[in-house]
Amino acid sequence: MNINPFELMKNAKDLQAHFGKMQEEIAALRVQGVSGGGLVKVTLSGTFDMIKIELDPIAVDNRDIQMLQDLIRSAHTDAVEKIKETLKEKVGPLAALAGGMPS
Repeated sequence: MNINPFELMKNAKDLQAHFGKMQEEIAALRVQGVSGGGLVKVTLSGTFDMIKIELDPIAVDNRDIQMLQDLIRSAHTDAVEKIKETLKEKVGPLAALAGGMPS
């Protein structure tokens, strides 16, 4: 097997460009998690930053703050799971080219 170092460098540069583009796409990604049948919605970026929380006024009850906290936590968890799944779909094939997906 004859390995061409120039071809390896070209492939590495191509892979680096793909990773750079992928990082931009991930940063621009927006995913919404929902709980309580839509009473609480949490929007996260692809880098897991919380962008927005939406609360239906019905969900805000001074007598049951614990329920609201649970709904927010549940919507956040839903959004995180959606991002993880999206990242697997987007990054998985590219990571396989680079020698495997990190665990």
